[in-house]
Amino acid sequence: MSTRQVSERNDPVIERREDLVVPMAKGEKPRENWRIGTEHEKFVYAQSDHHAPSYDEKGGILDLLVALQDYGWKPILEGGKIIALSGADGNVSLEPAGQLELSGAPLENLHQTCAETGRHLAQVKEIGEKFGIGFLGLGMWPDKTREELPIMPKGRYAIMLRHMPRVGSMGLDMMLRTCTIQTNLDYSSEADMVQKFRVSLALQPLATALFANSPFTEGKPNGMLSYRSHIWSDTDPARTGMLPFVFEDGFGYERYVDYMLDVPMYFVYRDGKYIDAAGLSFRDFLDGKLSVLPGEKPTLSDWNDHLSTAFPEVRLKSFLEMRGADGGPWGRICALPAFWVGLLYDQGALDAAWNLVKDWDMEGREKLRASVPKLALDAPIPGGGSLRDIAAEVLAISRSGLNSRAKLNAAGDNESGYLGPLDDIVASGKVPAQRLLDRFHGEWGGDVSRVYEEKSF
Repeated sequence: MSTRQVSERNDPVIERREDLVVPMAKGEKPRENWRIGTEHEKFVYAQSDHHAPSYDEKGGILDLLVALQDYGWKPILEGGKIIALSGADGNVSLEPAGQLELSGAPLENLHQTCAETGRHLAQVKEIGEKFGIGFLGLGMWPDKTREELPIMPKGRYAIMLRHMPRVGSMGLDMMLRTCTIQTNLDYSSEADMVQKFRVSLALQPLATALFANSPFTEGKPNGMLSYRSHIWSDTDPARTGMLPFVFEDGFGYERYVDYMLDVPMYFVYRDGKYIDAAGLSFRDFLDGKLSVLPGEKPTLSDWNDHLSTAFPEVRLKSFLEMRGADGGPWGRICALPAFWVGLLYDQGALDAAWNLVKDWDMEGREKLRASVPKLALDAPIPGGGSLRDIAAEVLAISRSGLNSRAKLNAAGDNESGYLGPLDDIVASGKVPAQRLLDRFHGEWGGDVSRVYEEKSF
C-alpha cells in the first residue's frame, strides 16, 4: 500500500469538483515517455521457526530496514519510526503484517525491470543470511493465523484494521495474510486510458489464473487456487470489484471521479498524523463539511491519498494499476509486467486483445471473476469455453506486442522471453497453486512447512 511522502506545504486546495480530474489528466504521456512500474510483496519469516518477525524484535523488520540503508536506501519516517525507504530503485515499504514490498521505479523496458527486481532480491537475501530471516514468494501465508501476525507501526493501517471488520469478513486477511505482484502502466490520452482500462479489466481474471499461488490456509488446502483473489470478494464491496461502468458508453476520467466520490474515506493526513475518517464522505469534504475537519476543504494530496484507498481489479490514479496477481518467484515478478506491457503498449496488440473481449457481457465478466479463484484456467468465459481456451492466444498477442517494441538487451534479446514462465504454465495446463497441491499431497506428505524450503527467494 502507498507510503505518503508528499509535503503538506504549498499543497493546492481543491476549489472545484473539476479539479478532481487533474491527477488523471496529468498522467497523460506521449508514447516515448511511457514507463513500467512493478510492485511486488513477499513474506518475511524467521528461518529458525518460520514465525513472522515483529517490527522491534532483534533481527526483525526494523533491523531489516536499517540494514537496507547500507545499499543506499534512505529512511522515510512516521512518528519517529522507519516505515519505508526511498532510493534509485523506487521505494521499499511495509504491508500491515510486515510483508516487504518493492515499489519499483518507472523504467523504460522490461530488462531494466528484471534487473531492478534482481538487485532488490539480492540485497534482502544478503541481509537475511545475516539475521536468519527468509523471504517467501506466495499469494497468502500458508500456515499463519491472523493472531500470529505482527502489526507494523503505520497510522493508516491502524485505521484500516479497525474499519475492515465493519464492512467485510476478510479484510483483515487481505491486510495481514496476502502478497501480490502489480504492474503500473501509462496512457497517452483519455481514450487510450479507456481502451487499456477495459482490456486489462476484462483480462484480469486470466492474470489471476496464471499467477494463482495461494492454495493453503493455516497449513491445509483451502479449496481455492488463488485464495488471495477470493479474499477480495468479501473485503469491502464499496471499493472492490469489476467496475461495470468502465465498459459503459461515455466512460472516462469524470466517471471514475464519480466512482471515487462514492468510495468511503479511510483517513486524512495532517501534521504528520493520520486522522480517522473511516466511512465518511469525500463529497462532504469537498463542501467543507467533513466532521473530523469541520470547515476545511481537501487538498490535492488528500485526493491522491483517497485514490489509493480503492481496491478494484484495475485502479486509475495518474497511471493504470493491474492488481490481479498472487505473489511468486523472480521469474513471475518479471512475467507480470511482460504480460501487460505486451498487451497494452503496442496498439496492434491492444486492438487484438480488445477484439477478443469486447463482446463479453457484464454478467459473464462477473461470473468469470467470481469463479477464477477456485477454478483458475477452468473458469468459464462469456460466450462459452474457459480461460484455458484463450490463454495461449492472449499470450501470443502479448508476445507480438513485445516483439513490436523491439527493446533489446546487451545480448540482443527482446522482452518476449520474460513470458516464458507463463508459456510453461499454459503448456502444462497447471497453474502454480495446482503444482503446490500436487507436492503437498505427494512428496511433502501433507506437511505445508516444506513450502519454505522450495518457494523462498
